[in-house]
Amino acid sequence: MLSTRKAAAVLWLVLAFERVLTAQTPLSSHAPLSFYTGIENDPGRWDLGEAPAVNATGHLVFETANSLLQHWPNTRYRIGHTIVPGTIPVGTFLYHGALTGPNLPTALDWVAVEPHHSMGFCHGSIETGCWHLTLKVTRSMGVLYFDGSSSVSIPEGTMDTQDLVAWSKMKPEWVDNEEQRIMDLCKWGQKYGVNGFVRMDVNFEVMICNFTSHMEVVSFLNLESTRLGHGSPTDLPEDLNTVHHVFELMHSTSRREMYPGETRILLDFSGLVSFYDTTLVPSLVPRRVGLERWDHRVGGISSEDIERVQERLVQALTRPPVTTSGIDWKTVLRVVVDRYASRLEMMQYLVNMTLDDGTIFGHAQQVQRRLRTVLLPYTVFAALPPNTSATANTTNSWAAPVFRECATSHTASIVAHVTILTSSEHLLLQAVRETTHEICRVVTKMWASGMMTGVDPFYPPEQRPEADHIRTLMGEWKEDVTQLISWLDWSVWVKCRPACGFEEMCYLPTWPIGFEPPFQTQWDSASLWPDPNKGEWKRPQPKCIRHLEPYGF
Repeated sequence: MLSTRKAAAVLWLVLAFERVLTAQTPLSSHAPLSFYTGIENDPGRWDLGEAPAVNATGHLVFETANSLLQHWPNTRYRIGHTIVPGTIPVGTFLYHGALTGPNLPTALDWVAVEPHHSMGFCHGSIETGCWHLTLKVTRSMGVLYFDGSSSVSIPEGTMDTQDLVAWSKMKPEWVDNEEQRIMDLCKWGQKYGVNGFVRMDVNFEVMICNFTSHMEVVSFLNLESTRLGHGSPTDLPEDLNTVHHVFELMHSTSRREMYPGETRILLDFSGLVSFYDTTLVPSLVPRRVGLERWDHRVGGISSEDIERVQERLVQALTRPPVTTSGIDWKTVLRVVVDRYASRLEMMQYLVNMTLDDGTIFGHAQQVQRRLRTVLLPYTVFAALPPNTSATANTTNSWAAPVFRECATSHTASIVAHVTILTSSEHLLLQAVRETTHEICRVVTKMWASGMMTGVDPFYPPEQRPEADHIRTLMGEWKEDVTQLISWLDWSVWVKCRPACGFEEMCYLPTWPIGFEPPFQTQWDSASLWPDPNKGEWKRPQPKCIRHLEPYGF
């Protein structure tokens, strides 16, 4: 009896804790509370057969926001669509490899968050060595973060969002003009207290506007020369020392690949600007029609939308801190991923197994149990299929209360206590709502279909369903979960299968390794590397590569 009560108490605590994580601080939107409650109570919103609109972007806002400052997803999708203000806190160490000697940069320059990264720029001869600078942040430094592979100098769109901030238009002819870019970005940022711009290629870096305003020197060491090659990346395989350094740099980056990502930079989600915001940037909606996400570009944005983006950024950078809600949006997003990612992945695995007639019923019951587990906190007692209503049984409308409770569980407490919500937070709230709505629609639909087919262990039928009926159900389940996982497109599912061995690491094709220099307009067929505009370089796929000699991709 005691163990039963203890188990019940633990279950209650788990469910309560999950709701508390998303409750956070009370907030509100600019829209009235009646707007949200009206939507939640609309019966038409809980139709299990209604899929998301083709041009819906809530799931894209969700995944890009959930992936900020994580190397893996921003390597997979190089073209960024998000700009976020943030800070680098006091006490953070930053690193700079000097090109010319022991001179503190007096002009605009770059720093790395990892010494392995900055050492690649520590140039010097074998006789003189090189100079490496370690800095410490002495007062909170305002920065602006561009997501994607935003320091990758290729003409496919990785610089688009920076161009809009620096020059109010794209300048593809300046793709490699980093000096002008940092100069104009810093000129813009100076008006709003921004002293750095955070970007990513093989690791994260910060473009620093003033080296003396927020940092002090910890050390400036004369180190042994790194003896690294500095030619075209396509020559790296000929220089084992350089290749070793590159692989170790990738290894150090792997610690920031997934959540929580780069934690030394603190982002302000309440000021997030997304080019997937269809209200802010409507001109890009028709340009994405029929395109895979790999091919989404910010290029083609209208001048009116550029002005709106710039105005939104200025608002975010000049807004008093007290006007934000205080919600930890990073955690809100992550709780959703943690709750559903592994369960959906397991379901996809189960529904793709080949089964014979003798085992298919027990297997379907196993899937149904897992569906029930996902919906356990939301399966209201009254939600049972009626025996008399043919319409209800066909549409599974009896399961709508379960769908509703599941879909609103992560946002209902936020909506119910609305007081202050920035435009960015409103966008994030809608992204969570749209994402959980579709997850719960599909899972509830699958669970209800299992109930009606007769494979639910809680409600066994008088006669076991025929194998053909179960096989049809499994086919429908397979289609449902495959489409859902494809629509969500979470990078947490992108991994090496099978897992890599101890002497290997999982790798996504990462610039500049294997990419031709930006000034090279045509790929050289004699190159040691694949064409970066095709195959795995255009659409990066994970694979195991050796972490020990002999190296290879």
